[in-house]
Amino acid sequence: MAERMTKKQIEDYRQLCDNRNKGRLLTPEGLRFICESYHYDAEKIGQHFLELLPQICPPKNM
Repeated sequence: MAERMTKKQIEDYRQLCDNRNKGRLLTPEGLRFICESYHYDAEKIGQHFLELLPQICPPKNM
């Protein structure tokens, strides 16, 4: 029996594909690479993500 996707599921999938195509998904390998490049220094890794966050997820107007 085939299940059908809801409109919300389809939209979520499209958003996931869009994020993948724009390089906004972090894979386990990508995370490992970032951690290794900062020699597993938690402060440097955190700083990297804090600097990157506005580019990845711009603040929403409230």
